Amino acid sequence: MKVLQLDKNHPLISEQLSEKGFIIDEDYISNYDEILKKIKNYAGIIIRSRISLDKNFLEKSNLKFIARIGAGMENIDVETARNLGIELINSPEGNRDSVAEHVLGMLLVLMNRLFIASDEVKNGIWKREENRGDELLGKTFGIIGYGNMGKAVAKRLSGFGTNVIFHDILPNLSDEFATQVSLNQLKNEADILSLHIPLTPQTQDLIDEKFISEMAKNFYFINTSRGKNVKTKDLVSAIKSGKIKGAALDVLEYETPSFENLESENADFRFLLNSEKAIVTPHIAGWTHESKEKLAQIVVDKILKKH
Repeated sequence: MKVLQLDKNHPLISEQLSEKGFIIDEDYISNYDEILKKIKNYAGIIIRSRISLDKNFLEKSNLKFIARIGAGMENIDVETARNLGIELINSPEGNRDSVAEHVLGMLLVLMNRLFIASDEVKNGIWKREENRGDELLGKTFGIIGYGNMGKAVAKRLSGFGTNVIFHDILPNLSDEFATQVSLNQLKNEADILSLHIPLTPQTQDLIDEKFISEMAKNFYFINTSRGKNVKTKDLVSAIKSGKIKGAALDVLEYETPSFENLESENADFRFLLNSEKAIVTPHIAGWTHESKEKLAQIVVDKILKKH
């Protein structure tokens, strides 16, 4: 079976699949049109986010499977793939621990003003009262989306004395770490809100002015899902008003589809960069040395299980 790998990943993918008789070709440079011309030669494709696999692309292929290194599948026309009988593989299990640790790291830095206080001391400024933080103990932590990522976050919070609640479109997901509630209950009770959802037509701009206004409390906000889950201008307005006490953002509305660069910069983006109430990281929550290997290994195992 010939497989085309379109993004640089852990070398174990090529090594292990080659050992099992797969022919692995790599192309990290060609654009959509160039890939399209040769895709009929391959039964499998391994991607991250560099190329969009739309209906036109899939209908011109002979693919048996598409393997996505990571969780999100928004760069694949999932409905067309399924109609064509193409197996879809992803590996959210591979970076759930990385994401969960990043969420906790960003939140603790934000709530305890660690970056701000450290920078001040390094510049000869010694402020104690102004740098009082907030404790996680006793807070209600609200999660939207209780899949691999959401569950991993809830598990990490079990030692912090927080009340963890979540909302998910699937029923009966409560476990020892968190309790499932309606979206209205989550809005009424949460002191902290963390997103762990895919990007779909239903979740694009989910966090907007209306949603934020329906939150009963002033709250901290964390996004490690997709930038377009949030309407940035509404987020910025809420930070300015104090409704959002602080925002920890690993993803931005302005990212390119490949997540490798920003498409644009504007006043809202510059506000986030300069605000003491925002932490911004470059889409690295799931990007540890350990997760790189785990993501790859899970995809290889899933491919070998069926092919």
